[in-house]
Amino acid sequence: MTTASWFARRGWPVHPLAPGCKTPVANCARCREGSHQPARCPCHAEGRWCHGFHAATLDQRRIAQWWGGRPGLGIGIACGPARLVVIDIDAHPTRPPGRERILPGIPIADHVDLTGLSNGFHTLAVLAALRGRPSPADDDTTLRVRTPSGGLHVWYRATANRRWHCSSGSSSGRALAWQVDVRAHGGYIVAPGTRTRDGDYTTVGDVREPAVLPVWLEQELERTGHLSAAAVPAPRPVPLRAQQAVLAAGGAHTGAQGVLAAVLAPVEACGRVSEGAGFSDALNRAAYTLGGLVAAGRIGEEAARRALRESAAAARPGQERRAEGIISSGLSAGREHPLPSRGRRP
Repeated sequence: MTTASWFARRGWPVHPLAPGCKTPVANCARCREGSHQPARCPCHAEGRWCHGFHAATLDQRRIAQWWGGRPGLGIGIACGPARLVVIDIDAHPTRPPGRERILPGIPIADHVDLTGLSNGFHTLAVLAALRGRPSPADDDTTLRVRTPSGGLHVWYRATANRRWHCSSGSSSGRALAWQVDVRAHGGYIVAPGTRTRDGDYTTVGDVREPAVLPVWLEQELERTGHLSAAAVPAPRPVPLRAQQAVLAAGGAHTGAQGVLAAVLAPVEACGRVSEGAGFSDALNRAAYTLGGLVAAGRIGEEAARRALRESAAAARPGQERRAEGIISSGLSAGREHPLPSRGRRP
């Protein structure tokens, strides 16, 4: 109870885990039989712990009620409300899956020798090395917790109200790396000090505070789909007048450079104003337009993406992560609407 109370005072909502387990305590009979949504469960208002992390609380009286006299209950922390992002590294030695699932979105050529790669510590180390960064498993500036199975939980704090999502490293969908789970909004993490039948969750080193989520990890999480779509501006169609100007600039005499100059001019203009100037909208429209030109075969996608990145970086240095999300979203939407060649009605 003392430990759960301490976590709650830090602003981390807690909920009970079943004695000796890393899973939440069972629902009441009414919730087991019902089909209501956890957010509408009447048990929470009545002080019961149904639906796991959905029942997590900061209420000290409720914590005393739940854990008082029940020392066998473990402690779970709801990551979303606590603004925590925990990198859950598994250490289950097993044969890796296909190369396309080891680091989602990063191709691993057939000639690369994967001998010895067998767990999440390995895959995360490879990802970090590709980015020129140390592995989070070795990050002694943040709270790390050893799990009974030999894995590791690396705790970080989310910033800027970014709503990161959970994932499983074994998933064929959203995933950071094979055998590396992400605990964030929509999930919970087992608190250090919890004892299970398999062993204890114990802290590593002397650091007890989660550090801020590193920028490079933010970028990887965003790249692999862990950020809400609402955080990226929705693609907007390009006005007819702008389309006509782009088509005119793309004639046989001016070529690709004329196209890029016409499309990127509004983005580059934002660089002459320190803030505002509709930068996100300008970059989104430029990406949408170039996506249409890519679909029409009038410019290569890599050339378009490179030009957009360079213009965005010049206009808003230090905002590369934000710009990359806008560029990807705009290009993807624009590819669905190919721009016609000059002389055809847009």
